Amino acid sequence: MLKPPKNRRPTQRSIAQKLGLSVATVSRALSGDPLIALETRKLVADTANALGYVPDRAAQRLRTGRTNVISLVLPAHEEILGFGNSLVRGIFTALGHSHYHLVVMPTFDTEAADATVRRIVQNGLADGILLSRTEPNDIRIRYLIENDFPFVSHGRTELATPHPFVDFDNYGFAYQSVHRLVAAGADKLMILLPQEHLTFHHHLKQGFMAAVRETGVSYENISSVNLDSPPEDIAAAIKTRFAESAPPDGLILPGDTSALATLAALDDIGLKPGKDVFITTKQTSGAFDFVRPKIPSVFEDIAAAGELMAAYLVQRLEGAKAEDLQFVQTIEKGPQDE
Repeated sequence: MLKPPKNRRPTQRSIAQKLGLSVATVSRALSGDPLIALETRKLVADTANALGYVPDRAAQRLRTGRTNVISLVLPAHEEILGFGNSLVRGIFTALGHSHYHLVVMPTFDTEAADATVRRIVQNGLADGILLSRTEPNDIRIRYLIENDFPFVSHGRTELATPHPFVDFDNYGFAYQSVHRLVAAGADKLMILLPQEHLTFHHHLKQGFMAAVRETGVSYENISSVNLDSPPEDIAAAIKTRFAESAPPDGLILPGDTSALATLAALDDIGLKPGKDVFITTKQTSGAFDFVRPKIPSVFEDIAAAGELMAAYLVQRLEGAKAEDLQFVQTIEKGPQDE
């Protein structure tokens, strides 16, 4: 294996001397210039890796005005198992052969996320931003649009200006879940919703209410907890409700953690899913493939969403139009939905 000289950082000149190429050719090959033969680009990349070459970002920035960094503003939340890991895995898949580096910037609330986005833009810390947990009138996205800063969101908004996004059809999930539960025999439904300020709260609620009106089934809201509540609080709320009169017999749970907490609570009070209570859930982890008794579930592929978000952002950085970079992952209908 090739090794760089001791105490000397490998440079593009090191690679050029090793291969007998000009520094300009090496530079263009490392930047992915399509005018450089693919075989040469691969040879230069392999040699750079063997020598331990790391691009000088400061020099690149001075020369090109680009950082070659993409920032993921990642909220800390627990209602989706493995959300961050899956999203990052998908993003790395898309960026693996590009010249972009991913920097993850965790946040813990909307105010902190907004401040992080503004800091990235104002200090030129990245070329583009990936973000999630959108709101109908999202202040982060408004700011990015106003400053013409490239970004892609996981989730939609209700802003008039089109922007790039990747989303899941939460309306369709809730709508189909109502029909599944009614077909199974449930006659009183309840859905656990995310916090009201989030866009997918409204999509879930709209899909739920549309199907409830169609079927005429009874329903109720649970207000003491939401999808972001700690699992122990969700379990306690389920136990409390089922200890009262006329509890629901159909539950829609749009997250792995809330569904697991609910199953534990029902088991503690002696109720059987699929017999005493009908349940449907949205999962992202695959955990419910191994839960018994089996619970009807819909899979949201977060890794695929992350991969598409990163691909969209690269396209946006290359000049693609925002309205051409929008995708909603739909769910397949089962026999009970026909």
